[in-house]
Amino acid sequence: MKNNKSFNNAGKLTALLCLITIFLTPCVIVNAGERGVLMKFGEVQEQILGEGLHLIIPIVNTVEKLSIRVQKQEISTEAAAKDLQDVFTDVALNWHLIPEEVNIIFQQIGNKENVITRIINPAVEEVIKSIISQYTAEEIITKRGAVKLGLDTALTTRLRSYHIAVNDISLVHVHFSERFGEAVEAKQIAEQEAKRAEFLALKAVKEAEAKVNLAKGEAETYRLLRDGLTTELLQKQAIERWNGKLPLVIGKENPKIWDFSELIKAYK
Repeated sequence: MKNNKSFNNAGKLTALLCLITIFLTPCVIVNAGERGVLMKFGEVQEQILGEGLHLIIPIVNTVEKLSIRVQKQEISTEAAAKDLQDVFTDVALNWHLIPEEVNIIFQQIGNKENVITRIINPAVEEVIKSIISQYTAEEIITKRGAVKLGLDTALTTRLRSYHIAVNDISLVHVHFSERFGEAVEAKQIAEQEAKRAEFLALKAVKEAEAKVNLAKGEAETYRLLRDGLTTELLQKQAIERWNGKLPLVIGKENPKIWDFSELIKAYK
């Protein structure tokens, strides 16, 4: 009986020690799409906790979990174009924290909210103003692809120094002041009218050239006919077209019938 009682007491003691150990050595679960920043007495450690279960020392260690998934940030800003027109842009930025550098990010910047307010928003606004100032308002419309590429390149370089990766940036909406819109519309109408006037002028020139060419052709035809109508040809055509009847010539005197033989002699 004493042995059984001693065994039971030992078992209870062991279980108690296990519970104390578990209590003093808690677990931290890092979820999918996260990384854990391990700290020792508040000091950030080089070790980064990946997804899964991790054992840490209570009081000594603490863990800050940061998402490394792609985040979307929408920003609206106003900038001045090269021709000093006001440009209003709505931008959508897709970004994520670089997994291998979350400990540096947390140490230098802080959590996600700090990253957005202190780094991303100011960087996007400054880059947009810098790129937009390189183009006129009209070029921002006609060269939208180049503007987007410039934003993407500049923002990627800028945020990379803060351990943030840019997945994509989209110019969701670009619009201008009402005054500029009216000016663009007036310019388009003027250009269309100018093109129409140019077309009508060109058409008139072509029609005049056609008439001149036609007149030249007719004149050339008349010249060729005139040069080709010799006395012999006219006589030959008169004979070929004669219907056999003697012509009646009416003069001051009584009508006279030509003698055929005299007509033949005349052609000889």
